[in-house]
Amino acid sequence: MANAENSPEVVAIAETPDDGIVAGFEDRATRTVETDDSLTFSNGVIEKIVATACQGVEGVVGMKGGFYNRLQETFTGAAPTKGVEVEVMQDSSVRLNISIVMEYGAYAPSVFERVREAAIRELGRMTGLVVSGVNLRIEDVVQVEDDPLAELEA
Repeated sequence: MANAENSPEVVAIAETPDDGIVAGFEDRATRTVETDDSLTFSNGVIEKIVATACQGVEGVVGMKGGFYNRLQETFTGAAPTKGVEVEVMQDSSVRLNISIVMEYGAYAPSVFERVREAAIRELGRMTGLVVSGVNLRIEDVVQVEDDPLAELEA
């Protein structure tokens, strides 16, 4: 296992809608050496990571998506990026726009903090990307009913 002094710092970058790629990764130890190496992530990958991280958050019943996600869900049965949009900023950080369905009775500020922490943690762990902001939009609130199968098993 390499120690922190010897391991290169990786700066990972996401795609932009304009040109498709912002940059690659930068090894601070060999900054002056020009290489053809790069590490990029499609926005879909970032959206999928964030959507998956949000699904396990207490108070989040589900993700809310737009037309494309509803179409994808209709044909494939799943929309892995549902409810997440990524904006790449000028400094190559990303801003996350997340839309959720919240459990009725949950305290929205706490749900926001848990969603924010989960998204930043998982995105940083898997990509090294820096998150410059998280916008959470609560699209709906629903009551979570007891599991109907539990009554049948009792």
